[in-house]
Amino acid sequence: MADSIIPEEPDAPPPFSSPTHEPRLSTPFAIRLPLSVAISSLTGLTLGLSHGSQTAGLRFRAENAHRLPQTPTGWYLYHKSKNYQVMLGSVKEGFKMGGKVGFWVGAFFTMEEALDQARGDRKDFLSTVLAGLSVAGGFSLWNRFPLITAARTAKSGLAFGLAFGLAQDVISLARGRRLAYVDFLLGTRRHEIPKQRLP
Repeated sequence: MADSIIPEEPDAPPPFSSPTHEPRLSTPFAIRLPLSVAISSLTGLTLGLSHGSQTAGLRFRAENAHRLPQTPTGWYLYHKSKNYQVMLGSVKEGFKMGGKVGFWVGAFFTMEEALDQARGDRKDFLSTVLAGLSVAGGFSLWNRFPLITAARTAKSGLAFGLAFGLAQDVISLARGRRLAYVDFLLGTRRHEIPKQRLP
């Protein structure tokens, strides 16, 4: 008598998931990249506007400290000119910082995706850590940091990559996906289910 097919529960999770076929954070790279660049650029723009306005205001005061106005009309023109310089400086710094932050965040996610593909489409924290270190190294070279500053930047990239990578892995595990290094640490093995025979 032939074996019968064992019915599967429609809502039951698969015996082992294949994370290589699912994008990180359940978001395709074509969406994750522009979304992350847009959010980081807006964040950099906001920080740049704040920093640029303060810097421009202090610069204007320093440049005009020796020629302060003496009349109400002079003070009016002084503050009018100062407000213009503050607004112009904040806009310039905002777009500058927004572009920089967006570029390096885009480089990070692009490097992470490239490493996933180079490692056989295995998506785990290792690719994220390597991407963080690579971007930190590129940032240090671009800005020509001294060795001590470059080491500190690499340490920050390592910490960020490790934290962000492990956070993604935790989300993947919560969604039922299995990771090879987690199975190794827990001492489990992946067993393929034998093909079921028709009656």
